[in-house]
Amino acid sequence: MAEKKQVSLRLNKELYDALCAWAEDDFRSLNGQIEYLLTKCVLQRKKNGRYVSEHLDVSVK
Repeated sequence: MAEKKQVSLRLNKELYDALCAWAEDDFRSLNGQIEYLLTKCVLQRKKNGRYVSEHLDVSVK
């Protein structure tokens, strides 16, 4: 298994709540959901050379 690194992450409450709900829907831990989403984004970027969205900094409501 690949070595895992720890990172500290600060999220606003709205994003945190949205990610927790999404993780629960997908039967993952919050950490697992964040890792899954980041992996998908990196793979998508490698595939087409662009960011997944041009609006990643827009707050979740």
